Amino acid sequence: MQRRVNPRETRRMMQRMGMSMDSVQDVEQVIIKTSSKEIVIEQPEVAIVQMQGQKIFQVAGGKITEKTAERKATALAIAEEDVRLVADQTGKSIEEAKKALEECEGDLAKAILLLQT
Repeated sequence: MQRRVNPRETRRMMQRMGMSMDSVQDVEQVIIKTSSKEIVIEQPEVAIVQMQGQKIFQVAGGKITEKTAERKATALAIAEEDVRLVADQTGKSIEEAKKALEECEGDLAKAILLLQT
């Protein structure tokens, strides 16, 4: 038979272990974003557990919806000097250097490494 734990005893035990727990009031929405999707939790219960100097957020309940993350297409402005530098460093054409810079989102080092392999 399982013994029911008294909330007062639980709080004391947590204090002895250096833990504290508080709830966050009036939470309307929690959003978790990843590179491929977005998880939205409506009207959840949120608790903050503090332990050894770190905060842990516990989210429970609520209506959960998932949707794929929208990628924003941004026009990346690549400087002509950067294109020439990558082309000179790798011995590739200007067109190849520009394509590599676009692929690497303007990161010079990544573009040079990409063209050298």
